[in-house]
Amino acid sequence: MLKFIEDELEGIKREGLHRSLRCVEGHQGARITLDGKECINLCSNNYLGLANNPQLKKAAIEAIQKYGSGSGASRLVCGSLKLHHELENRLAKFKKHEAALVFNSGYVANLGIITALVGPGDIVLSDKLNHASIIDGILLSRAEFKRYPHKDMQALQRFLEGAKDYKRRLIVTDTVFSMDGDIAPLSDIVGLAKKFDAMVMVDEAHATGVFGETSSGIVEHFGLKDEIDIEMGTLSKAVGCFGGYVSGKKKLIEYMINKSRPFIYTTALPPSVLASSLAAIDIIEKEAWLRKTLWSNTWFLKRGLIDLGFDLMGSESQIMPILVGDADKAVKFSRILLEEGIFIQAIRPPTVPRGRSRLRLSVMATHNKEDLKKALKVIEKIGKRIGIIS
Repeated sequence: MLKFIEDELEGIKREGLHRSLRCVEGHQGARITLDGKECINLCSNNYLGLANNPQLKKAAIEAIQKYGSGSGASRLVCGSLKLHHELENRLAKFKKHEAALVFNSGYVANLGIITALVGPGDIVLSDKLNHASIIDGILLSRAEFKRYPHKDMQALQRFLEGAKDYKRRLIVTDTVFSMDGDIAPLSDIVGLAKKFDAMVMVDEAHATGVFGETSSGIVEHFGLKDEIDIEMGTLSKAVGCFGGYVSGKKKLIEYMINKSRPFIYTTALPPSVLASSLAAIDIIEKEAWLRKTLWSNTWFLKRGLIDLGFDLMGSESQIMPILVGDADKAVKFSRILLEEGIFIQAIRPPTVPRGRSRLRLSVMATHNKEDLKKALKVIEKIGKRIGIIS
């Protein structure tokens, strides 16, 4: 009965797309021990280096001692702890919104938000490079689904012009695209949404903690707080913890509590995660030097890679894809780099289109310049060896 699994796996291997799990020993940081080998970590979404921060660990330990290790049930049954409410109030203040609601992951948040907002008879317009969780949320909603070419506002306008007869119109976009590192044209999207009476939902997963005067994200960066209907984000990237959230008007949050199935039917996040997230938001707001150091490291590495001749695919953020093209060559590039002590994952189909395989490099505030200089030298050497640069 399960013979198809073996056949599928063999096919994946033949196409050079097979994946396996590596073991990280110890904490997530700028340097990690991977399968027993110490290396410079240029893969992580732990952008501010908070995942191993002593204040976060202290907050988590104290929460376990006070509240225990689990939340007991879904929040509508008996699992809505005081810490859930504290974190939501803190997130709403951080995002300058009326209210917020915490989900158990960013992926679950996107599923829960989209399926609550739209259904049959509605239409969702989604950037072609949006995260898989957005795509899956749209598919589960059973709304009409249109994917406009990446950041193509003319195409989005054409879709909106043809969507007048739908009951609800929802535009969804990442703000920072996770595999390309570029930024959505959010002001243009908002303008089109107003013109065609559409809702706007943004995924701030890779922007929170990185962009904006108070590190709130791209919405703050562009000054569009009052123009975005639904703002989603995660606690698992720059925040250094785990979970997802939605923020916006109080009525939106009340609606999600009553309509979002992934929220209603999931056991709530545990106390340790909630407490460490609260501590992380305090640090992000008070210690702006972390964001500034991240950007200093970003520009140092980005300038170095561009000067060496690598194609960074128009990156505008701390995420820097090195375009390779061929999947096998990308895997080879990544493997040899690791042998030299540099950990950068190869990203291949189906995560990215065929012919667009790449190394996805991301930098952290806790990288030092010596490690970044070493990484540039090794990337240059291997890039030349396998023919990515001349």
